Amino acid sequence: MSIQSHLTELERKHRALEREIEAERIHPGSDSLKLAELKRRKLSLKDEIAKLRDETIH
Repeated sequence: MSIQSHLTELERKHRALEREIEAERIHPGSDSLKLAELKRRKLSLKDEIAKLRDETIH
């Protein structure tokens, strides 16, 4: 898999997590532990995306 296609896939997953977080947030009786885990996963993806972008620039 090329770096660009990997980056595209990570960005797709990041957007999907954003939607899942928003759905969990507005759901009555949302699970705060699940929400925290989703946010951790989203942040991890964001960090990986930033690292790949940095690698492609240099």
